[in-house]
This record gives sequence, C-alpha cells and structure tokens, in this order.
Amino acid sequence: MADRPTSPAGLPALREEHRRLQQEMADPSLHEDAGRARRVGRRYAELEAIISRSDEIAAVQADLATARELALEDPDFAAEADQLEARAARLSEELEELLAPRDPDDGRDVILEIKAGAGGEESALFAAEMLRMYRQYAAARGWLLEVLDLADSDLGGIKAATISIRSRGAGTPADGVWAHLKHEAGVHRVQRVPVTESAGRIHTSAVGVLVLPEADETDEAELLADALAPANLRVDVFRSSGPGGQSVNTTDSAVRITHLPTGIVVSCQNEKSQLQNREQALRILRSRLLDAHHAAQDAEASQVRRSQVRTVDRSERIRTYNFPESRVTDHRTGYKANNLDQVLAGDLDAVIDSSRRAEREARLVAGAEDAR
Repeated sequence: MADRPTSPAGLPALREEHRRLQQEMADPSLHEDAGRARRVGRRYAELEAIISRSDEIAAVQADLATARELALEDPDFAAEADQLEARAARLSEELEELLAPRDPDDGRDVILEIKAGAGGEESALFAAEMLRMYRQYAAARGWLLEVLDLADSDLGGIKAATISIRSRGAGTPADGVWAHLKHEAGVHRVQRVPVTESAGRIHTSAVGVLVLPEADETDEAELLADALAPANLRVDVFRSSGPGGQSVNTTDSAVRITHLPTGIVVSCQNEKSQLQNREQALRILRSRLLDAHHAAQDAEASQVRRSQVRTVDRSERIRTYNFPESRVTDHRTGYKANNLDQVLAGDLDAVIDSSRRAEREARLVAGAEDAR
C-alpha cells in the first residue's frame, strides 16, 4: 500500500488510490486471497473515511459561501452562516485527525497476554478480574474475544491467560483493536485488602499485560517464512492439566513450541486436539516474532521514539487500581478517576483515550522534528 499523505494537499493522491482500491474490491478474484482482501479492505475503509469527510467539508463550505451572500441582503442568514462556519471548522479538525501520522499496525487485531505477578494468589485473582474487564470492553465495542490458553489458580484466579481480540469487519485504523489496546501493555498494580488477609491490611499486587499486533498469516508470509521454517522450531507435546474434560488429562494434547533462534517459547493446552493447540501456539508465536521484528526496526530508527510514540512506555508500571479510594490512575498520562467499579466492568474509554491522545501528540512532535 502507498504511504499516506499527512496533509490535505495530498488528497488528490488519496482519491486516486481510493478509486483504484474500489475497482480492486469489485474484482471477485480478490477474495481468493484472504490476506490480500483484508489488507485492501482495511486500507479502503481508511480512505473512505478521509474522502467522505473531505467531500462533506466541500459541501458545507459551498453552503457557507451561499449563506454569506444571502446574509448581505437578509440578516436572518447570518446565523445560518455562523453555524455552517462552526461545522466546517469541526469537520476540518476531524479530517486532520484522520490524516495525522499513525502507527501502521493500528488496524490490526491483537493477541493479549495476562500474567499474575507479585502478590501470589491475590495477583491471580486480580488477573481474572482483568480478563473479565477486557472481555466486557471487547463486547461493548462489538469485538470478538477468544481464549487461546488459560492456566487457573487454586482460588479461582488465573496464573496466565492468552486471548485473541478481533474486530468483526474492516474498519478504519482509528477504530482498530491495536489502536485501542496497545497501551494496555505493562505492569498493572492493584491496592486492596485481599480475601486471604485476615487482619484487614491493604496489600499491593501486580499483574503483567503483554499486547501484540496479531500477525496476518498471509500478510507476513515472506517476512516470517524463514523464521518459521521447521528447522527453527522444536515442538513438544505433553499432557494437559487445565479444564476440558477427562480427555484433557489422559492424552498428550498440549503443545509447546520453542523458536530455537530466539528462545521464544509458546505453549497451548486449552483445546482437546493436539492439532488445534499447535495451530493456536503457532498463531501466538507468529505475532511474537512479528513484534520482535518491528521492535528491532524501531530500535534501529530510534529507540527513544519507540518508547514515546508507539508504546507510551509500555515496559513500566502503567496503572494503579486503588480499591479503598475507588480510584484508577494512569501513571503515563496523569489520568485519574474515582470510577473503579465502572472501569473493571469494561468502561475503559476515558483511560484508553488519554493514552491515545498522548501518542498522537508525541507523533505530531516527532513529525515536526523530522520536517526540520
């Protein structure tokens, strides 16, 4: 796909690309290649939003010019002109947002991993709450959430969970799953009185979250072909220990894949079939390798920019959930709100939007520096 111009001056080129993609989407052969169809659909949705907003601005500006002319003879049209002028300004801001520099992975789906950390069983219990939080957030946005792997704890929490979150169709990158969830990666801290605490003391526990843009098997075929060659993989099978019925405990259905060149290890045991577990493990491994590839590229270009622009410091403690004060604090953006119950019920829009605004501002600054 062609690089996207980031100013209205580049709109003619975007219109031409939009026209070409429209023709391409009308070709039935496109859908014989699922990966290519997804790429074309994703890009078309992005351009459709830009073009439609541009056309709307042109129509409003034409109406505004007419209203101003009429206002010279009839003052009643002056108020209408003011309304049209305000609407044109608002639409122009929206167009600038659509044209702003953006993470190229924003339109991707994600693989999200939750791992209990410091705090033992209390951390595992909160990890389970976080899984419910993301499940409800995904449902509210109309996304599909699939549990790829899950390890329970003794008291009903989870030691680790790997989930896939996918959009239901081709939307704009601004609406993408990765665009919303990438900044969830990092250490989430919880402060509360654990159910295991008899003296009523507040404990601090931590849960780690890793978010990866999901690799498209076709999209990344050339990039990952060598990395996923059979000689680079060691596949081990073992007996599952998780839920799923007797067959889980009596057959060697769980799969562990080790990527020998990097040492990355992925295991899956949620499915009863060894083949299904192998496919899920490869799916996770593919996304981890893609993320490692992007990280190496970004480090080459600018390690500082990666931390500031793409991840907004995803490796550090990012958020605290304080139960006694019902407060949620994002340590990167300074966002604070006393609505912990709503956040844990999946109402994440405000806190996520604070990270998205911070990323956009950082990208605009980086773009201005590059233009010098």
